[in-house]
Amino acid sequence: MHAIIFSWEYPPRIIGQLADYVRELAVQLVKNHAKTYVVTYHDFLTGQYDESEGVKTYRVTNPVRTHIGVLTWVLTLNQEVERAAASIYYNTSKQLDLIDVHDWHFIPAAVTLKKALNIPFIYSVESLEDHRSHGANSPFNMAIKSIEWLGMYEAEILIVKSEWMRDEAFRLYKVPLEKVKVISPKSANWIKNILETYNIIARGAHPK
Repeated sequence: MHAIIFSWEYPPRIIGQLADYVRELAVQLVKNHAKTYVVTYHDFLTGQYDESEGVKTYRVTNPVRTHIGVLTWVLTLNQEVERAAASIYYNTSKQLDLIDVHDWHFIPAAVTLKKALNIPFIYSVESLEDHRSHGANSPFNMAIKSIEWLGMYEAEILIVKSEWMRDEAFRLYKVPLEKVKVISPKSANWIKNILETYNIIARGAHPK
C-alpha cells in the first residue's frame, strides 16, 4: 500500500485537532506496513523529510505571499501540493494507490491528480462550511461550499468521524449514504477500518 495524505496542518504546524490526528494516522499506517507520505504546508520548513516514525513528509509553501483571504491562499497553494504529489508518484514508479484528503483545502489538487494521473482519492471530512460559518451564504462561503461539493462528488469514498457528520453530508450535499464510511477515531478498530477502506480503493471496489 502506497498512500498520500493531504492536510493543511501537520506538526510542528498545529492549528487545531486535525494536525495531531493526521500525524497519528500516518504513524499507525506505517506501523501497519503502508508506505505513507504526508503533503502539507509550512511557511519555511519546506522540502522532503524522513520522520523518525517512518513517515515521509513533503512540506510546501505558497509562492504567492500576499492574500486577501483563505480562499485565494488555498487555491494558489494547491499547485504546489499537486507538484509535490506528482513527484511522489513518479518517484514511486507510479505505484501510488490513493490520496486521502483531510478537509476541503486541497480538494482541487486531489481532483486534478485524479483526472491527470488516475489516482483515486478519499475525502476525509473534518468539518463543513455550513457549520464553520452558520447561516453565511456570501460568495466567499459559497465558493468554499462548491469545493466541498466537488470533493464529495469526485471522491471514491467519504470518511467521517460520526453518524451525525454522515447525516449532515447527506442533508447538505445529498451524498449517497452508501458512499460515506463512519470511522470514529475513538473506536478500538479505528486503524483497521481505515486500512480496510484504503484497500477497497486500492482494489477499485468502491461504490462509484
